[in-house]
Amino acid sequence: MFVFVCAGCGAELTTPLSQVSLPAHARQNYGNGAQLPVLMKSGTFAVDPDPWGGPWRMWDEIDPGEAQARGIYAPVYALSDSTPGASVIAPGDIHGTRLTRLIPDKRGAACCGLDGADGPNMACEECDLPVATRIDDCSLWQAVRLNSDAVHRIPVDGIHAAPLSWAELTEKEEKTPPFEQIATWGGRLGPNHYWSWSPQWEAAAGQALAHLLIASQGQPVKVPGGLTADVFQRALDTLLPAGPPKRRADLAGPGRPSPDSDVDILLVPIHPQTNQTWTPTSPTAATYLVPLPLGVWLWLASPQPYLPIPASGRIPQDVLRDDPLPPLPNYLFRADRETFHHTLVRLPAVRSPWLRTILENLTQGTSANLF
Repeated sequence: MFVFVCAGCGAELTTPLSQVSLPAHARQNYGNGAQLPVLMKSGTFAVDPDPWGGPWRMWDEIDPGEAQARGIYAPVYALSDSTPGASVIAPGDIHGTRLTRLIPDKRGAACCGLDGADGPNMACEECDLPVATRIDDCSLWQAVRLNSDAVHRIPVDGIHAAPLSWAELTEKEEKTPPFEQIATWGGRLGPNHYWSWSPQWEAAAGQALAHLLIASQGQPVKVPGGLTADVFQRALDTLLPAGPPKRRADLAGPGRPSPDSDVDILLVPIHPQTNQTWTPTSPTAATYLVPLPLGVWLWLASPQPYLPIPASGRIPQDVLRDDPLPPLPNYLFRADRETFHHTLVRLPAVRSPWLRTILENLTQGTSANLF
Protein backbone atom coordinates (compact mmCIF):
# COMPACT_ATOMS: atom_id res chain seq x y z
CA MET A 1 0.00 0.00 0.00
CA PHE A 2 1.00 3.62 -0.50
CA VAL A 3 0.22 7.13 0.65
CA PHE A 4 0.67 10.20 -1.53
CA VAL A 5 2.54 13.24 -0.21
CA CYS A 6 3.01 16.74 -1.53
CA ALA A 7 6.21 17.10 -3.58
CA GLY A 8 6.63 20.64 -2.30
CA CYS A 9 6.48 20.19 1.47
CA GLY A 10 5.99 16.47 2.13
CA ALA A 11 2.51 16.84 3.67
CA GLU A 12 0.58 13.55 3.59
CA LEU A 13 -2.43 14.00 1.29
CA THR A 14 -4.20 10.63 1.14
CA THR A 15 -5.20 7.62 3.17
CA PRO A 16 -3.26 4.36 2.48
CA LEU A 17 -4.18 3.07 -0.98
CA SER A 18 -3.67 -0.13 -3.01
CA GLN A 19 -2.92 0.02 -6.73
CA VAL A 20 -5.45 -1.45 -9.18
CA SER A 21 -5.99 -1.19 -12.93
CA LEU A 22 -7.56 1.91 -14.45
CA PRO A 23 -11.28 1.29 -15.23
CA ALA A 24 -12.25 1.21 -18.90
CA HIS A 25 -14.77 4.00 -18.24
CA ALA A 26 -12.24 6.38 -16.64
CA ARG A 27 -12.47 8.92 -19.49
CA GLN A 28 -16.14 8.46 -20.28
CA ASN A 29 -18.47 11.43 -20.75
CA TYR A 30 -21.91 9.89 -20.42
CA GLY A 31 -25.27 11.26 -21.47
CA ASN A 32 -26.54 14.75 -20.66
CA GLY A 33 -26.83 15.85 -17.05
CA ALA A 34 -26.34 12.33 -15.68
CA GLN A 35 -25.21 11.91 -12.07
CA LEU A 36 -22.44 9.34 -12.27
CA PRO A 37 -20.98 7.78 -9.10
CA VAL A 38 -17.39 7.66 -7.88
CA LEU A 39 -14.96 6.12 -10.38
CA MET A 40 -12.55 4.35 -8.01
CA LYS A 41 -13.34 2.07 -5.09
CA SER A 42 -12.36 3.59 -1.76
CA GLY A 43 -8.86 2.52 -0.71
CA THR A 44 -7.56 2.10 -4.27
CA PHE A 45 -5.74 4.13 -6.90
CA ALA A 46 -4.92 3.63 -10.57
CA VAL A 47 -2.29 5.26 -12.78
CA ASP A 48 -3.47 6.84 -16.03
CA PRO A 49 -0.56 6.54 -18.50
CA ASP A 50 -1.98 9.19 -20.85
CA PRO A 51 -2.11 12.96 -20.34
CA TRP A 52 -5.50 14.35 -19.34
CA GLY A 53 -6.91 17.87 -19.62
CA GLY A 54 -5.37 21.11 -20.86
CA PRO A 55 -3.30 22.60 -22.29
CA TRP A 56 -4.23 21.21 -25.71
CA ARG A 57 -2.67 21.22 -29.17
CA MET A 58 -4.62 20.66 -32.37
CA TRP A 59 -3.66 17.68 -34.55
CA ASP A 60 -2.21 19.84 -37.35
CA GLU A 61 0.24 21.34 -34.82
CA ILE A 62 1.75 17.94 -33.98
CA ASP A 63 4.51 16.21 -35.90
CA PRO A 64 3.55 12.61 -36.87
CA GLY A 65 6.77 11.33 -35.30
CA GLU A 66 5.87 12.96 -31.98
CA ALA A 67 2.37 11.46 -32.08
CA GLN A 68 3.72 7.96 -32.68
CA ALA A 69 6.27 8.43 -29.89
CA ARG A 70 3.28 9.11 -27.64
CA GLY A 71 1.57 5.92 -28.85
CA ILE A 72 -0.99 7.55 -31.18
CA TYR A 73 -1.13 6.15 -34.71
CA ALA A 74 -4.12 7.96 -36.30
CA PRO A 75 -5.40 11.53 -36.32
CA VAL A 76 -7.26 12.90 -33.30
CA TYR A 77 -8.97 16.24 -32.84
CA ALA A 78 -6.44 17.47 -30.27
CA LEU A 79 -3.81 16.13 -27.90
CA SER A 80 -3.38 16.98 -24.24
CA ASP A 81 -0.02 18.48 -23.31
CA SER A 82 -0.47 17.93 -19.58
CA THR A 83 1.88 15.68 -17.60
CA PRO A 84 1.04 11.96 -17.99
CA GLY A 85 0.93 9.42 -15.20
CA ALA A 86 -1.69 10.94 -12.88
CA SER A 87 -2.87 8.72 -10.02
CA VAL A 88 -6.66 8.52 -9.93
CA ILE A 89 -8.39 8.08 -6.56
CA ALA A 90 -11.81 8.40 -4.94
CA PRO A 91 -12.53 11.94 -3.65
CA GLY A 92 -13.15 10.55 -0.15
CA ASP A 93 -9.57 9.23 0.05
CA ILE A 94 -8.12 12.74 0.11
CA HIS A 95 -7.46 13.71 3.73
CA GLY A 96 -9.93 16.58 3.35
CA THR A 97 -9.80 20.30 3.98
CA ARG A 98 -7.18 19.71 6.66
CA LEU A 99 -4.45 19.34 4.04
CA THR A 100 -6.00 20.30 0.70
CA ARG A 101 -8.21 23.12 -0.51
CA LEU A 102 -10.06 23.94 -3.71
CA ILE A 103 -8.69 26.72 -5.93
CA PRO A 104 -11.71 29.04 -6.49
CA ASP A 105 -10.77 30.35 -9.95
CA LYS A 106 -10.19 26.84 -11.38
CA ARG A 107 -13.84 25.84 -11.73
CA GLY A 108 -13.62 25.27 -15.48
CA ALA A 109 -16.61 25.38 -17.80
CA ALA A 110 -18.71 23.03 -15.67
CA CYS A 111 -22.42 23.56 -15.16
CA CYS A 112 -23.07 21.34 -12.12
CA GLY A 113 -19.67 20.83 -10.49
CA LEU A 114 -15.98 20.68 -11.38
CA ASP A 115 -14.73 19.34 -14.71
CA GLY A 116 -10.98 20.04 -14.44
CA ALA A 117 -10.88 21.91 -17.75
CA ASP A 118 -8.75 24.70 -16.26
CA GLY A 119 -6.12 22.33 -14.89
CA PRO A 120 -5.36 21.45 -11.26
CA ASN A 121 -8.04 22.82 -8.94
CA MET A 122 -6.82 21.48 -5.57
CA ALA A 123 -3.82 22.85 -3.69
CA CYS A 124 -1.80 21.67 -0.72
CA GLU A 125 -2.95 23.59 2.35
CA GLU A 126 0.59 23.70 3.70
CA CYS A 127 2.50 25.16 0.74
CA ASP A 128 -0.17 26.15 -1.85
CA LEU A 129 1.31 23.85 -4.52
CA PRO A 130 -1.42 22.72 -6.99
CA VAL A 131 -1.45 18.97 -6.43
CA ALA A 132 -4.65 17.51 -7.90
CA THR A 133 -7.71 17.93 -10.06
CA ARG A 134 -11.15 17.11 -8.67
CA ILE A 135 -13.86 16.08 -11.14
CA ASP A 136 -17.52 15.86 -10.15
CA ASP A 137 -19.48 17.60 -12.91
CA CYS A 138 -22.57 15.99 -14.42
CA SER A 139 -21.95 13.21 -16.99
CA LEU A 140 -18.43 12.64 -15.59
CA TRP A 141 -17.28 9.96 -13.16
CA GLN A 142 -16.33 11.52 -9.82
CA ALA A 143 -12.61 11.30 -9.11
CA VAL A 144 -9.49 13.11 -7.95
CA ARG A 145 -6.45 13.02 -10.24
CA LEU A 146 -3.16 13.50 -8.36
CA ASN A 147 -0.58 15.22 -10.59
CA SER A 148 2.44 12.99 -11.12
CA ASP A 149 4.82 15.97 -10.96
CA ALA A 150 3.28 17.41 -7.77
CA VAL A 151 2.93 14.36 -5.52
CA HIS A 152 5.17 11.47 -4.47
CA ARG A 153 4.05 7.92 -3.74
CA ILE A 154 5.43 6.55 -0.47
CA PRO A 155 5.20 2.85 0.54
CA VAL A 156 3.40 2.15 3.80
CA ASP A 157 5.02 -0.22 6.28
CA GLY A 158 3.20 -3.50 6.78
CA ILE A 159 2.15 -6.62 4.92
CA HIS A 160 1.63 -6.20 1.17
CA ALA A 161 -1.02 -8.67 0.05
CA ALA A 162 -0.36 -10.56 -3.17
CA PRO A 163 -2.86 -10.10 -6.01
CA LEU A 164 -5.79 -12.49 -5.93
CA SER A 165 -5.65 -15.53 -8.19
CA TRP A 166 -8.11 -15.87 -11.06
CA ALA A 167 -10.00 -18.53 -9.09
CA GLU A 168 -10.31 -16.18 -6.10
CA LEU A 169 -11.36 -13.30 -8.30
CA THR A 170 -14.13 -15.21 -10.06
CA GLU A 171 -15.50 -16.23 -6.67
CA LYS A 172 -15.29 -12.80 -5.00
CA GLU A 173 -15.69 -10.27 -7.80
CA GLU A 174 -19.19 -8.89 -8.32
CA LYS A 175 -20.76 -9.09 -11.76
CA THR A 176 -21.54 -5.78 -13.45
CA PRO A 177 -25.23 -5.76 -14.50
CA PRO A 178 -25.83 -4.64 -18.10
CA PHE A 179 -28.78 -2.41 -17.12
CA GLU A 180 -29.10 0.17 -14.36
CA GLN A 181 -30.99 3.24 -13.25
CA ILE A 182 -29.36 6.53 -14.23
CA ALA A 183 -29.99 9.56 -12.03
CA THR A 184 -30.20 13.02 -13.57
CA TRP A 185 -30.04 16.42 -11.92
CA GLY A 186 -33.49 17.16 -10.52
CA GLY A 187 -35.81 19.82 -11.82
CA ARG A 188 -38.79 21.41 -10.14
CA LEU A 189 -40.29 17.97 -9.43
CA GLY A 190 -37.14 16.57 -7.83
CA PRO A 191 -34.58 14.00 -8.98
CA ASN A 192 -35.26 11.97 -12.13
CA HIS A 193 -34.24 8.43 -12.99
CA TYR A 194 -34.39 6.30 -16.12
CA TRP A 195 -33.39 2.74 -17.01
CA SER A 196 -30.46 2.46 -19.37
CA TRP A 197 -27.72 0.21 -20.59
CA SER A 198 -24.92 0.44 -18.04
CA PRO A 199 -22.39 3.21 -18.77
CA GLN A 200 -19.67 0.78 -17.70
CA TRP A 201 -20.84 -1.72 -20.31
CA GLU A 202 -20.89 0.94 -23.03
CA ALA A 203 -17.30 1.95 -22.21
CA ALA A 204 -16.14 -1.68 -21.95
CA ALA A 205 -17.73 -2.42 -25.32
CA GLY A 206 -16.07 0.62 -26.90
CA GLN A 207 -12.68 -0.62 -25.76
CA ALA A 208 -13.34 -4.23 -26.81
CA LEU A 209 -14.85 -3.25 -30.18
CA ALA A 210 -11.61 -1.51 -31.16
CA HIS A 211 -9.73 -4.74 -30.47
CA LEU A 212 -12.37 -6.84 -32.26
CA LEU A 213 -11.89 -4.77 -35.42
CA ILE A 214 -8.13 -5.29 -35.28
CA ALA A 215 -8.67 -9.02 -34.70
CA SER A 216 -11.09 -9.26 -37.62
CA GLN A 217 -8.36 -8.44 -40.14
CA GLY A 218 -11.09 -6.76 -42.16
CA GLN A 219 -13.19 -9.94 -42.44
CA PRO A 220 -16.71 -10.68 -41.11
CA VAL A 221 -16.75 -11.87 -37.49
CA LYS A 222 -19.31 -13.94 -35.59
CA VAL A 223 -19.59 -13.59 -31.80
CA PRO A 224 -21.60 -15.86 -29.46
CA GLY A 225 -25.36 -15.37 -29.42
CA GLY A 226 -27.41 -13.84 -26.65
CA LEU A 227 -26.17 -10.78 -24.77
CA THR A 228 -22.71 -10.92 -26.38
CA ALA A 229 -24.34 -10.62 -29.80
CA ASP A 230 -26.58 -7.78 -28.55
CA VAL A 231 -23.48 -5.86 -27.52
CA PHE A 232 -21.15 -6.50 -30.47
CA GLN A 233 -22.73 -8.15 -33.50
CA ARG A 234 -24.65 -5.17 -34.91
CA ALA A 235 -21.55 -2.96 -34.84
CA LEU A 236 -19.37 -5.67 -36.38
CA ASP A 237 -21.88 -6.33 -39.16
CA THR A 238 -22.05 -2.61 -39.94
CA LEU A 239 -18.34 -1.79 -39.81
CA LEU A 240 -17.01 -4.94 -41.52
CA PRO A 241 -17.70 -6.24 -45.05
CA ALA A 242 -20.88 -8.22 -45.62
CA GLY A 243 -20.73 -11.96 -46.18
CA PRO A 244 -20.52 -15.22 -44.28
CA PRO A 245 -18.36 -15.04 -41.12
CA LYS A 246 -14.71 -15.86 -41.77
CA ARG A 247 -13.50 -15.34 -38.21
CA ARG A 248 -15.14 -16.62 -35.04
CA ALA A 249 -15.01 -15.15 -31.54
CA ASP A 250 -15.86 -16.84 -28.24
CA LEU A 251 -15.68 -16.19 -24.51
CA ALA A 252 -12.71 -17.71 -22.70
CA GLY A 253 -11.36 -17.36 -19.20
CA PRO A 254 -11.02 -18.92 -15.76
CA GLY A 255 -13.43 -21.76 -15.10
CA ARG A 256 -14.54 -22.10 -18.71
CA PRO A 257 -13.78 -25.06 -21.00
CA SER A 258 -11.06 -24.69 -23.59
CA PRO A 259 -12.32 -22.96 -26.75
CA ASP A 260 -12.82 -24.90 -29.96
CA SER A 261 -9.90 -25.13 -32.33
CA ASP A 262 -11.66 -23.05 -35.00
CA VAL A 263 -11.99 -19.99 -32.73
CA ASP A 264 -9.80 -17.08 -33.89
CA ILE A 265 -10.67 -14.44 -31.29
CA LEU A 266 -11.12 -14.82 -27.53
CA LEU A 267 -13.04 -12.38 -25.33
CA VAL A 268 -11.14 -12.63 -22.03
CA PRO A 269 -11.14 -10.81 -18.67
CA ILE A 270 -8.64 -8.27 -17.35
CA HIS A 271 -7.26 -8.77 -13.86
CA PRO A 272 -8.64 -5.79 -11.89
CA GLN A 273 -5.55 -5.54 -9.68
CA THR A 274 -2.66 -6.18 -12.07
CA ASN A 275 -4.25 -5.14 -15.40
CA GLN A 276 -2.98 -8.41 -16.90
CA THR A 277 -5.13 -10.04 -19.58
CA TRP A 278 -6.13 -13.64 -18.89
CA THR A 279 -4.20 -15.99 -21.19
CA PRO A 280 -5.13 -19.58 -22.11
CA THR A 281 -2.79 -22.35 -21.00
CA SER A 282 -1.87 -23.14 -24.62
CA PRO A 283 -2.00 -19.83 -26.48
CA THR A 284 -1.42 -19.74 -30.22
CA ALA A 285 -0.01 -16.89 -32.24
CA ALA A 286 -3.14 -16.87 -34.43
CA THR A 287 -5.51 -16.23 -31.51
CA TYR A 288 -6.26 -12.59 -30.68
CA LEU A 289 -7.19 -11.79 -27.06
CA VAL A 290 -9.85 -9.08 -26.68
CA PRO A 291 -9.83 -7.61 -23.13
CA LEU A 292 -12.99 -7.05 -21.08
CA PRO A 293 -13.40 -5.74 -17.50
CA LEU A 294 -13.84 -8.72 -15.19
CA GLY A 295 -17.29 -7.68 -13.94
CA VAL A 296 -18.62 -7.42 -17.51
CA TRP A 297 -16.93 -10.66 -18.58
CA LEU A 298 -18.41 -12.54 -15.60
CA TRP A 299 -21.93 -11.51 -16.60
CA LEU A 300 -21.38 -12.48 -20.24
CA ALA A 301 -19.89 -15.83 -19.21
CA SER A 302 -22.67 -16.54 -16.72
CA PRO A 303 -25.68 -14.25 -17.22
CA GLN A 304 -27.90 -13.57 -14.22
CA PRO A 305 -31.48 -14.51 -15.19
CA TYR A 306 -34.30 -12.17 -14.23
CA LEU A 307 -36.72 -15.03 -13.55
CA PRO A 308 -39.17 -14.65 -10.63
CA ILE A 309 -39.98 -17.90 -8.80
CA PRO A 310 -43.56 -18.18 -7.44
CA ALA A 311 -43.79 -19.03 -3.76
CA SER A 312 -46.64 -19.36 -1.26
CA GLY A 313 -46.55 -17.89 2.21
CA ARG A 314 -43.50 -15.98 3.31
CA ILE A 315 -40.85 -15.74 0.57
CA PRO A 316 -37.61 -17.49 1.63
CA GLN A 317 -34.45 -15.41 1.60
CA ASP A 318 -32.96 -17.29 -1.36
CA VAL A 319 -36.05 -17.00 -3.58
CA LEU A 320 -36.47 -14.12 -5.98
CA ARG A 321 -39.52 -11.93 -5.44
CA ASP A 322 -42.34 -12.08 -7.99
CA ASP A 323 -42.37 -8.30 -8.41
CA PRO A 324 -42.42 -6.89 -11.97
CA LEU A 325 -39.09 -7.20 -13.71
CA PRO A 326 -37.05 -3.99 -14.04
CA PRO A 327 -37.83 -2.12 -17.28
CA LEU A 328 -35.31 -2.54 -20.07
CA PRO A 329 -33.81 0.24 -22.24
CA ASN A 330 -35.95 1.14 -25.23
CA TYR A 331 -33.01 1.35 -27.62
CA LEU A 332 -30.39 -0.99 -29.06
CA PHE A 333 -27.02 -1.22 -27.34
CA ARG A 334 -24.45 1.39 -28.35
CA ALA A 335 -20.75 1.29 -27.52
CA ASP A 336 -19.15 4.41 -26.10
CA ARG A 337 -17.78 6.41 -29.04
CA GLU A 338 -14.97 8.22 -27.21
CA THR A 339 -13.67 5.08 -25.51
CA PHE A 340 -13.71 3.27 -28.87
CA HIS A 341 -11.83 6.10 -30.58
CA HIS A 342 -9.34 6.55 -27.70
CA THR A 343 -8.51 2.84 -27.83
CA LEU A 344 -8.37 2.38 -31.60
CA VAL A 345 -6.00 5.28 -32.36
CA ARG A 346 -3.53 3.79 -29.83
CA LEU A 347 -3.32 0.40 -31.56
CA PRO A 348 -0.57 0.31 -34.24
CA ALA A 349 -2.73 -1.75 -36.61
CA VAL A 350 -5.02 1.27 -37.05
CA ARG A 351 -2.61 2.44 -39.75
CA SER A 352 -4.22 -0.08 -42.13
CA PRO A 353 -6.20 1.76 -44.86
CA TRP A 354 -9.48 -0.04 -44.12
CA LEU A 355 -9.31 0.91 -40.45
CA ARG A 356 -8.46 4.51 -41.29
CA THR A 357 -11.63 4.57 -43.42
CA ILE A 358 -13.68 3.42 -40.42
CA LEU A 359 -12.15 6.20 -38.33
CA GLU A 360 -12.90 8.80 -41.00
CA ASN A 361 -16.52 7.65 -41.20
CA LEU A 362 -16.76 7.85 -37.43
CA THR A 363 -15.45 11.42 -37.46
CA GLN A 364 -17.96 12.38 -40.16
CA GLY A 365 -20.84 10.92 -38.14
CA THR A 366 -21.83 8.20 -40.62
CA SER A 367 -21.65 5.56 -37.85
CA ALA A 368 -23.69 7.60 -35.36
CA ASN A 369 -26.37 4.91 -34.94
CA LEU A 370 -23.74 2.53 -33.52
CA PHE A 371 -22.46 4.86 -30.78
